[in-house]
Amino acid sequence: MSGDAFTYSDGDASIVVRPRALDTILYGGLVVGILDGLFALVFYGLILGIKPMRIFQSVAAGLLGRASYEGGTQTFLLGILLHFVVATCIAAVYYLASLKLPVLIHHAVICGLIYGLIAYLVMNYVVIPLSAIGYRPSSLRTFLPAFIAHAFLVGLPIALLARRSAKANRRDYKNLAT
Repeated sequence: MSGDAFTYSDGDASIVVRPRALDTILYGGLVVGILDGLFALVFYGLILGIKPMRIFQSVAAGLLGRASYEGGTQTFLLGILLHFVVATCIAAVYYLASLKLPVLIHHAVICGLIYGLIAYLVMNYVVIPLSAIGYRPSSLRTFLPAFIAHAFLVGLPIALLARRSAKANRRDYKNLAT
């Protein structure tokens, strides 16, 4: 193994080993969608008392605006779909960044935690204000738990899946070389 995170050297031959797109993006989107969705249901639903229907309709509101709250089950399901689309996009960004920045694989835990925090800030202070929802103020009561949850339930799982995928790819290349 050379000094590069993704290069496996076998004599004179060097093979670049990267995380697999499918493992990192699709599995990352699925895992993060589930974990973040469960966080939303527990924190906003059980702790703050918001109905599950409204939680995911608020996701659809990014696309439909206030009309999403009048759409019943259809906008609830659209919100769930959009939630997983966003989670998959967040995983895709990490995957693409990891191709250029091997440190994201080498130091997956710290990079994943930081990435989750960045993802939260970008979603809440760039994406949502530009959506049909527009700017919405937040309080420390909602900001802090969601901010921390994104570190552990969004960024960290994606980073660990990317690292696991890169290691699996490295094993596959080693097996091919023998």
